[in-house]
Amino acid sequence: MKRKTFFITLMLIAQVISGSAQDNWKLQKSKDGIQVFSAEVPDSKIRAIKVVADYDATPAQVADMVMDINTATEWVSHLKSLYLIKRVSPDEYYYYAEVNLPWPASNRDFVAHLTRNDNTRTGIITIDGPAVAGMVPEKKGIVRINNSVGKWIITPLDNNLVRVEYALHVDPAGSLPSWLVNMFSGQTPMEIFENLRQELKRSVPQTATAMLTINNTK
Repeated sequence: MKRKTFFITLMLIAQVISGSAQDNWKLQKSKDGIQVFSAEVPDSKIRAIKVVADYDATPAQVADMVMDINTATEWVSHLKSLYLIKRVSPDEYYYYAEVNLPWPASNRDFVAHLTRNDNTRTGIITIDGPAVAGMVPEKKGIVRINNSVGKWIITPLDNNLVRVEYALHVDPAGSLPSWLVNMFSGQTPMEIFENLRQELKRSVPQTATAMLTINNTK
């Protein structure tokens, strides 16, 4: 039954974020150009979450940051640790992550399979990151997440802007108080996208400054 639910969830997120079932998403929070939506998921008490924001960057700059596990702890809220398990290619790898939760909840951990696809015709970059089971032994005192589906869609816009959409549905496993579930479904996605904006501001101008310096020396 869990496997069936996982695939139903995967199909739902793929349909909704592509625009074919947008009515499922309900706006929950909007601040500083960042919007957080939620949607009901069949056979699950946990809602799916989608976050949308526009950034002053290129699709490649955003995708490179999402794929860079060495800097993830700097902008992904509550991420305690992360390390590479297996690199299949520059655009595909498996990594382990532990999420730090406040007392009395136990920390969660998971193994994700990250794959990146660049559409050279449209310029759209998609990154899938479902959780996979069995690659790392479970740890005492940490609850393992085996059912999670996440997808990034990074779309170029006019005026050198990029639209970033991230949809996620996760079964947190174990028991969690309602206030904690609400915090992670609303506040945390907003924090992560704001942190991502700040990371892009720190990294993107470096490229622009370097190009300006080169042009001035000609």
